[in-house]
Amino acid sequence: MSGHEFWRTKLNSARLVVAPMVDMSELPWRMLCRRHKADLCYTPMLHSQVFIKDTTYQKDHMVVCEEDRPLIVQFCADDPDTFLTACKIVAPHCEAVDINLGCPQNIARRGHYGAFLMEEWDLIYKLINVSSLNANIPVTAKIRVFESIERTVEYAKMVEQAGAKIIGIHGRTLEQKGPNTGLASWDHIKAVKQHVNVPVFANGNIQYYDDIERCLKYTGVEGVMTAEGNLHNPALFEARQPFVWEMADEYLELVQQYPCPLAWTRGHMFKLFHYAFHVHIDLREKLATGKSLNDFVAVSQMVKERGLEDMRKYGDDYLTELSEGGPLRQPYWLCQPYFRPTPDEARERQLNGDERAKKRPGEAASDENGKKLSINKMKKLLRYPQKNFGQSNRATYELCECGQPKSKNCVFGSCRNCCKVKAFKAVEDCTTHRLLFKTKSSKEAPAETADATGVEVAT
Repeated sequence: MSGHEFWRTKLNSARLVVAPMVDMSELPWRMLCRRHKADLCYTPMLHSQVFIKDTTYQKDHMVVCEEDRPLIVQFCADDPDTFLTACKIVAPHCEAVDINLGCPQNIARRGHYGAFLMEEWDLIYKLINVSSLNANIPVTAKIRVFESIERTVEYAKMVEQAGAKIIGIHGRTLEQKGPNTGLASWDHIKAVKQHVNVPVFANGNIQYYDDIERCLKYTGVEGVMTAEGNLHNPALFEARQPFVWEMADEYLELVQQYPCPLAWTRGHMFKLFHYAFHVHIDLREKLATGKSLNDFVAVSQMVKERGLEDMRKYGDDYLTELSEGGPLRQPYWLCQPYFRPTPDEARERQLNGDERAKKRPGEAASDENGKKLSINKMKKLLRYPQKNFGQSNRATYELCECGQPKSKNCVFGSCRNCCKVKAFKAVEDCTTHRLLFKTKSSKEAPAETADATGVEVAT
């Protein structure tokens, strides 16, 4: 089956696509997007090696339902056989399997996957080719671009030759991430589309529905996928901007129907209420410290109550200068895209310090020694106010001569390793460390003296 035939028959000519998002394109979110005109969804990226070895990981992360179709499951991998095994496991539950060749995060560097395979064309070819020939399910690929359009085109042609039925292209380079994200290049995507014979999905710069139409027209691709734009407005494909609490309440209902980890749900709520929390800062803390789905429902209700009150009071002339994050482009109660600072703006913030961050409660928290807490510790402090990150409440231990803590009831007053050496030399027992050299020696003693009683001793 050709790529275009697969796209037409199995994916129903999907045009509006929800991109794979780690811990964020889970089942309840996919079902929400499908309600609002998404034609195709990807699962979050799954780690192929962990997936084939850990059944608990499979059950927690590969959650689907009958209505969750068409669906593409995405894996990261750097071993063709491992990827093939993972493909075979999920084949009954999806229309295709995607290989992640676009993740630019440091965890991908350490794990040797994603965009950090971009220079290893032989490996990429094998990853795609082995599974496309043996997995009995179509294989697709999501890639990033090189600086050079020509090299990007050659890269995409290699991916096509390896057997990819669809190529998803994120129009940013490996280096375009974090504060250096910048704009995606539709020129790269357009050039690839003109030189390959399989469907192409474009990814990048999709904030409003008009962007989708412009991208399709400019690049000529079959479909457009969005990630960040979708997270802030799941009704993006309907060309509308609903109230933030409308989307939040609908999502929370789906979470009750299709349970998922609370951390994933919290992450979605922060995205939806991003601008609302610029105005009502106290609600950000309530969401951060929430410990149940009911707590999240309560936060959504409070956002709704305050939003309706501000709407009646200010209408479209809402005083956005009161926002902690600076002037808003639109009233905070509407779903709207998040605009990243440009690389120059990001560098300026790093040099001068981000005033918005300084205003956040808890951001300046420190331990008892005056040392500023990390972001992760501050998040824990919000959820567990009684937590002490200082040294005063930590248990102290006497140290063994080797520098390790002594074991409390060791007969030699040592750590286990030193105790083992000492007990062996002294032929003594240490019940704390379960070392029984003396006991074993006493059991062997009759055999050593048996020759005195006339019994033959084996040598």
